[in-house]
Amino acid sequence: MYIARIPNRSSPPAFLLRESYREDGKVKTRTLANLSKLPHEALSLLKRFLQGEHFVSAETAFESVRSWHHGHVQAVIDAMRKLRFDRLVNSHACPQRERVLAMVAARILAPESKLATTRWWETTTLPQLLALDQSDEDDLYAAMDWLLQRQAQIEQRLAKRHLSDDALVLYDLSSSDFEGSHCPLAALGHNRDGKKGKLQVNYGLLESTEFSSNLAAICSLKQP
Repeated sequence: MYIARIPNRSSPPAFLLRESYREDGKVKTRTLANLSKLPHEALSLLKRFLQGEHFVSAETAFESVRSWHHGHVQAVIDAMRKLRFDRLVNSHACPQRERVLAMVAARILAPESKLATTRWWETTTLPQLLALDQSDEDDLYAAMDWLLQRQAQIEQRLAKRHLSDDALVLYDLSSSDFEGSHCPLAALGHNRDGKKGKLQVNYGLLESTEFSSNLAAICSLKQP
C-alpha cells in the first residue's frame, strides 16, 4: 500500500490510499480510501508507516530517571548576574558566596527553613549552576555569619555603586503587627493601621534596633 498524491487543477490535491495487485499477469492499482481530509501531519506519519517505519509513544520509548527544575532557577541567577549581585557580595567566587547566592535564590523561589532549603535545591539545577558542594544547614548558617562580617563592605559597595555627592536618598518607615511576646523589637505605640493594643515592629530602608513604636519617619534615623 502507498499514498498517491493526485493533483487537481482548480482544487487542492487529493490523497488516495492505494495498493497494487496482479490480475491475469498484469499489474493493476485500486483505491482503498480517500485520505484528502486528513491533516498533513497525519498523512506524513501514515506515509512513513507504510514505508516500514515504526512508532512508539514517548512514555514507552523513554524512562525518566530523574528530572531537575531549571527555568525559574536560571531566570533568578541571570538576574543576579545582570545586577552584579554576586560581585556585590564578594569580588571573587568562594563557597560562602555561592551559598549566600543560593539562599537568596531560594528565598525568592521557595522560602523555607535552612534545612528545607537544602532539600529543595536538590530538586533543581541550582547546585550545578552555583557549583555547590554537599552543603547542609550548618554550612548555610556559617555562610550567614560570613555575610554579617562583610556587611560594612557591602554597604560601601552599594553606596559607591548607587550614590554620589549630593545624591537624593528616599527613605520610608513602615510597620507590621507582631504576634507573640518575645521579640525585643516589638512594642506598643501608634499603629498606622488603626489596630489598637497590637505589638508592632517598625522597619525602614535603613534598619536600627533602637526604633520606637512612636517615632515619626524623620526621627527614626540617627543624626551623624
